[in-house]
Amino acid sequence: MRLKPWNWQQSEWGEFTYSSEELDELVAPFREKIALLRGMLIGIDPEANEELRVNEWVVEAISTSIIEGEMLNLEEVRSSVRRHLGLAGPVVPVHDLRIVGVNEMLALARKEVDLPLRSEDLCSWQEAMLSYRTDLKAIGHWRTHPEPMQVLSGPMGSERIHFEAPPSVDVPALMEVFLSWFNDSAPGKSAAMHPIIRAGIAHLWFESIHPFEDGNGRIGRAVAEKALAQDMGEVLPFSLSMAIDSRRKEYYAALEKAQSGNEITPWLVFFTSVVLQAVDEAVSRVFFVIRKAKYLNVFKPKMNNRQQKAILRMFDAGPNGFEGGMNARKYTGITRASKATATRDLQDLVNKGALTPIGQGRGVRYELVRMEE
Repeated sequence: MRLKPWNWQQSEWGEFTYSSEELDELVAPFREKIALLRGMLIGIDPEANEELRVNEWVVEAISTSIIEGEMLNLEEVRSSVRRHLGLAGPVVPVHDLRIVGVNEMLALARKEVDLPLRSEDLCSWQEAMLSYRTDLKAIGHWRTHPEPMQVLSGPMGSERIHFEAPPSVDVPALMEVFLSWFNDSAPGKSAAMHPIIRAGIAHLWFESIHPFEDGNGRIGRAVAEKALAQDMGEVLPFSLSMAIDSRRKEYYAALEKAQSGNEITPWLVFFTSVVLQAVDEAVSRVFFVIRKAKYLNVFKPKMNNRQQKAILRMFDAGPNGFEGGMNARKYTGITRASKATATRDLQDLVNKGALTPIGQGRGVRYELVRMEE
């Protein structure tokens, strides 16, 4: 039986404390990194900028869903995102209502980020995301069920309780306090604070209230994203959920520990590292898009349609590269060319300087020639 009360059961609930001395140095690089990212975005062409923003939204939608155990189809997500952004491109039918829901939620959460956050906003986010769920009693409003709201793991009958949220009857009053704090701590307000600290507290506070019957994790990450966007003045193409997903076990452990008290320095140290990781990864993706644009500008006119298709597939793998490199077998699978044609096409790309061969004989594979930024 748990003896120590949860954070919301303690007298200092809502009055979170943390070490400014420890955190000030850690959060200091944020605005410099954001300035670098924003400057890079200004310097790239509109098509590349569009690609980055679409990819970031896609990654955010997929990652925030993966954290909750949901796997979404990449091409359906991408098609849905492009529709939300009013962009042309291939139309892929979206059959998964989870994709429709998470993108509707993100679209609402990213609209007019400078405006205050209201209970009506959060409820509309949840309703947009989960309107297809016929098994939920409360969609579009705070939870009302009398049974405890618990975060559990393990087999039925032997579950481990990671956290128990406040009773449903207390949620409206607790959310009113939270929203007042969130809006009073916004940029330009007297209680304004560093955006990472504010986003970290906001996410923890929201998750500790757990105001909805379902969807709290995804909406809580969108709340943190709004806090960061309000400081930046816009939603920049970096994915908080992608960084969290890459450190999911750490994330849940840090969140669980933070929900046991109201001294939250360790939580904010972790959250800061996640935000800075997300921005660093975004900068890497921008560098990658710049290299891609230079590469295609040089080599695309020299390629046939098969070669273009294969090279674009290699670029689709992103900054980490096409896993295992390209070879004749993969080339055949992508282009439907014969093995002999695949071998000729690949050697032709090597001769033109577009690919670099690694290894020899049957084990040879090919990597994209790296273009400097």
